[in-house]
Amino acid sequence: MIEVRNQGQRIGRTNIPVLITGEGGTGKEVLARWLHAHSEFAAGEFVKVNCAAIPGALLESELFGYERGAFTGANFSKPGRVELAHQGTLFLDEIADLDLHLQSKLLHFLQDGTFSRIGDQNERKIDVRLLCATNKDLQAETDAGRFRQDLFYRIHVFRLNLPLLRHRREDIPALAEYFRQHLQSQFGKVAQPFPLEILDYLQSLSWPGNIRELSNAVARYVLIGPEAMIGPEIHTRKRPSFAAKQSGTQVTLKRMAKDAVKEVERSVILEALRANQWNRRKTALELKISYRALIYKIQDAGLVSRRTAVRNSSVRGGRAEHAAD
Repeated sequence: MIEVRNQGQRIGRTNIPVLITGEGGTGKEVLARWLHAHSEFAAGEFVKVNCAAIPGALLESELFGYERGAFTGANFSKPGRVELAHQGTLFLDEIADLDLHLQSKLLHFLQDGTFSRIGDQNERKIDVRLLCATNKDLQAETDAGRFRQDLFYRIHVFRLNLPLLRHRREDIPALAEYFRQHLQSQFGKVAQPFPLEILDYLQSLSWPGNIRELSNAVARYVLIGPEAMIGPEIHTRKRPSFAAKQSGTQVTLKRMAKDAVKEVERSVILEALRANQWNRRKTALELKISYRALIYKIQDAGLVSRRTAVRNSSVRGGRAEHAAD
């Protein structure tokens, strides 16, 4: 990510098109907004168009606008997103899903900066910074004839590729803490800092949904608590090195996930007990579970209350004194 940032800083002040690639949830839009904020177009608008979310028949009018009477229902003139991005940044997300007809019109616009609204014969000229993003292999799409080769070369002047979250596990603690603080403010709730056991657990997951999935997990942590963070949609695939540390024999995925969840739960319960001076009823309320469920979990985790520990210590001490006598 440091290399991505360094590359972004080198091309940030230029007006060359940038193609941002990476799987869903890796933060392509975040990077696009960062590039906009560090460019000469930062004073202008950042205008996003999701090419996959808008049907082809509507996308042309969304991009280039239309004049009154251009089609049924066009009761007034409307500028398109391209026009709104004048002296700013136009971000075309999921560019690989752009209709071939619109690819041709976009290419014409990129060549000289001119375009026409639907139903208008006059050409308009604007100055805009273009950023594109895709989670597909655009070269493969071009080879398959689904993407114009000339447009590919036009937008692929410089490429920034965002790595998968599981390829940058060392960033997970910092990202999780950032989301915790941000979501606390958003939801108006206070969540305890992550215990080391939970951070270790988060770093051991595969995160197929990347940063977006991590953000969702932290949101559950802030809203509900640690027990909600370990949801069924989080893939509990461990790293081979982690599995090797657990046992010298082969360990099943199901067993590894169960052990990890149990260890995190034990740590959370212990911390909550200490915070409430080992008052189990207060702890149950804080963890939003029943008193009976907490007692079961305490026994299952092998935790001993402070009172029990002191009593046992006293009993052992008395026995030692008796033996000495």
